[in-house]
Amino acid sequence: MSPDLYYIPYEAFLADVRTVAASVSAGEWRPDFVIGIGRGGLVPAVFISHQLNLPMLSVDHSSKVPGFADELLRKVAEKSAAGERLLFVDDINDSGGTIAYIRKLLAETGCDSGNLRFAVVLDNIRSQARVDYRAETIDRDQDKRWFVFPWEAVGMSATIVEEAMSVPERFA
Repeated sequence: MSPDLYYIPYEAFLADVRTVAASVSAGEWRPDFVIGIGRGGLVPAVFISHQLNLPMLSVDHSSKVPGFADELLRKVAEKSAAGERLLFVDDINDSGGTIAYIRKLLAETGCDSGNLRFAVVLDNIRSQARVDYRAETIDRDQDKRWFVFPWEAVGMSATIVEEAMSVPERFA
């Protein structure tokens, strides 16, 4: 079975990040930093940090390279414990694994969870993790598309399909 690739148009992505930024701005909670979760959350985080006029940090969770995620998350936990408010941004909350992992590691390293919020462009209502801000929701029980964000669209089609097929449970 081949995945149904859905290429998100740039203008739709831009509208979505503006929606997320507006949701953050409309609330009483104000972040001190926007933190992009690599790799998919980096581009939306840049846009949101500009929209909110906030500095951005990044944590490269997807690479699984030592020194680029867990160690940085420990430093981020120290910032939250010191009272700084952190808005984590990812492209999609699909299974919730990334967000759950980050929350768990931050909790284990002394962060103040009251100083954390999570935002995504697409939020799967079936995810194991909840987010505070989203532009759109999907229901993975109904929507089996593989979302290809504008920055991924420059990749080779075979690579995109290979990545999609690495998680076949999303299409079942």
